[in-house]
Amino acid sequence: MAILRGMGTERSLELADTAWDLGIEMVEVPIQGPADEEALAAVVRAGRERGKAVGAGTVVDAATVQAASRAGAAFTVSPGLDLDVVRASEAAGMPSLPGVATASEVQIAQKSGLTWLKAFPASVLGAEWFTAMHGPFPQVRFVATGGMHARNAPDMLAAGARVVAVGSALADADELPRLARIIEN
Repeated sequence: MAILRGMGTERSLELADTAWDLGIEMVEVPIQGPADEEALAAVVRAGRERGKAVGAGTVVDAATVQAASRAGAAFTVSPGLDLDVVRASEAAGMPSLPGVATASEVQIAQKSGLTWLKAFPASVLGAEWFTAMHGPFPQVRFVATGGMHARNAPDMLAAGARVVAVGSALADADELPRLARIIEN
């Protein structure tokens, strides 16, 4: 998944198109202000034309859930586990992908009916975290997020992450093609 944080509308559209062209299906646009909301709405429109779902990231409260809904986001992503945000997102028709970093958070999320969770910050948690979490929580699917790039993505995937979400590494123009090669293998 490509995370297009604070890139503005034009750059977000360009990177989303590149990601989709390379076979990277998921795109997230974090919303932390009006310019981000505009970028999200534009990427959502472009995604619809291509049959791609676009998520809203950094959703931390009900107001951000509403902004994501107005922009047409298909799902929301949060840095932490806030069940009020999860419920608001689901009530607005968007699945929620909350962040977790501990077994307690995973257990609470699972008890609340969530099966997809964002492991954050994945680069700090390390690949071994995924292996450890799959023992008691084999049905949970994790998205490795935070400090991810093409060099550490294979380790996270091999350890059990189902998806790797890359954000700041996309500043390097060669990162998306490197990630696409991982998908091909």
